[in-house]
Amino acid sequence: MSTAPPLAVREARRSQQAPAAPETVRRSGYRLLAWILLAPTLIGMGVFTLVPIAGSVVLAFFRWDIISAPEFVGLANFAEIATDPTVRVSFLNTIVFVVVAVTLQLGIALGLAALLQARMPSWLRMFFRSTFFFPLILSAASVSIFMRYLFNEQFGVVNWLLSLVGIPAVPWLTTSQGAAAVVVLVYVWQNFGFSFLLFIGGMASIPKELNEAASIDGATGWKQFRNVTLPLLSPTTLVASVMAVISALQVFDQPYVLTRGGPGDSTRTAVMVIFESAFQQLEFGRASAIGLVLMLLIMAVTFVQFRLSRRFVFYQ
Repeated sequence: MSTAPPLAVREARRSQQAPAAPETVRRSGYRLLAWILLAPTLIGMGVFTLVPIAGSVVLAFFRWDIISAPEFVGLANFAEIATDPTVRVSFLNTIVFVVVAVTLQLGIALGLAALLQARMPSWLRMFFRSTFFFPLILSAASVSIFMRYLFNEQFGVVNWLLSLVGIPAVPWLTTSQGAAAVVVLVYVWQNFGFSFLLFIGGMASIPKELNEAASIDGATGWKQFRNVTLPLLSPTTLVASVMAVISALQVFDQPYVLTRGGPGDSTRTAVMVIFESAFQQLEFGRASAIGLVLMLLIMAVTFVQFRLSRRFVFYQ
């Protein structure tokens, strides 16, 4: 009489003695492949982002002119910039610039995005979207050089157009108010396209049924935009405002090319002072200290924005 175990028992024993399942090997291979594909990006971030940030933080506590050996000075760089009127004025200019430029940028982008929701041929809508986004892909330096000629007091096209309606030439780039206005206008013109696309995407994600229900209830035009579109667009508004503020706090190209920070220090920004301290005065420790203060300012403003967003951001 045979005493061999049943077939089911033999299969169970065989499965227990089998090597690792192919699925486990496959997962390990996928994990290794993922690390291989991510390695160039991770190495690039480490070498070109994390290491420079760490080096700047350390350098802020040294005095170094790139020629002689670094000298540890502790908090002397921070004490020096705290009493430097140029640094104070540059940070004040930057904050005022952020308030004005970001307000205009978001307002114009939101208004144009709302206008494009009107009925029009699809090709015309695509034309406007491409036109509004186009300035963003241009070089900020080349745009600023072009705008510098447009706003020239003597032969600029802007003053020539004003003369056609009897308005005398405006000293755009030679007065504090004029130079600040030109810097804001050029910056907003070149950067509002990104916020515009964010708002376009946000409005496209709003269910049409909600607007239709609001129309049935009698809410049309401004009432519908204020009570339906804006609340549902609040997450997009938060993202657009955070990115706009971070970008504006780091403004450099437009004021540097248009005015070199003048007249006087009226358009000098924090990043311009960092550039001048490092590459013109060879005070890399001082430049790193200013950069660290600016980084902390950006982090603080971003934190405040996210804290305040709890009151007005509505997630569906």
